Amino acid sequence: MSTSADPILVPTDYFRELTPQEIFADGERPLELDLGSGDGTFLVEMAALHPERNFLGVERLLGRVEKTAKRIRQRGLKNVRVLRLETTYTVAWLLPANLASRIHLLCPDPWPKKKHHGRRLLNDPEFLAGLHKVLRDGGEFLVKTDDHHYYEHVLEVMAGQARFQRLDWPEGAFPYPKTDFEVQWLALSKSVERARWRKLPPVV
Repeated sequence: MSTSADPILVPTDYFRELTPQEIFADGERPLELDLGSGDGTFLVEMAALHPERNFLGVERLLGRVEKTAKRIRQRGLKNVRVLRLETTYTVAWLLPANLASRIHLLCPDPWPKKKHHGRRLLNDPEFLAGLHKVLRDGGEFLVKTDDHHYYEHVLEVMAGQARFQRLDWPEGAFPYPKTDFEVQWLALSKSVERARWRKLPPVV
């Protein structure tokens, strides 16, 4: 397996749950996940802004993973890594429970055609189960998209998740870099919508 100093996380075994220390040697620090991290623009900027936190990007395309790793090395950052793997499998099976203080899902593929709606990430029960598992109580799930219909779909799905409470997210509420996709959409005068939720503790 790669060491925690390597920008690319390569598990020795993809068929068992990792420990926090296998992801980062200082596994007790708050960790944020960027699902579908693209070329690492957002991921790397967040890691630079918050050296007291760890960041893990999940991206299935090799070229994007390599570009992210190059950015990490160029910036000399030690608190950020990227994993080349599919998102649902990562959160549902590979990552341990209560790992993340924040999970970011930014500009995901909206699968706009009706016949493809079943492929949307939040339509997958495994992904939702993994989201519940990996996010700590009190942790946040943040979503951005340029597709209004997909945005409405996300709001509908999350409204049905009993342990998630929607939070306000006004413009400029906290530092939040743009992804490579968001920069492209805004250059085309598209609007980008956002929403965030907090995971509530179980009712006892």
